[in-house]
Amino acid sequence: MDYFLSTHFWGPVFNWMIPIAAISDTRKHPRIISGKMTLALTLYSMVFMRFAWKVQPRNLLLLACHVTNAGAQLTQGYRYLDYHYGGRQQFDQKK
Repeated sequence: MDYFLSTHFWGPVFNWMIPIAAISDTRKHPRIISGKMTLALTLYSMVFMRFAWKVQPRNLLLLACHVTNAGAQLTQGYRYLDYHYGGRQQFDQKK
């Protein structure tokens, strides 16, 4: 019961809002993706994946959150690069 009343639990629970938002944003047009913010959130999640693994006791809920977020941000980063540097932007302008 102490676990469910601790920041070891509630911190990651609320942190899940970041990957949920990133996953929901994959349905939106790639022109609204911020490349700088996507990079920042990817690096942030990679740093905190290590933290979640190294902290004692290990915080596997936080680790899962950041693994999910890193995957979602990398997906958004691919969409950003594909749109801005892969020629998709030119196709949109012809419409």
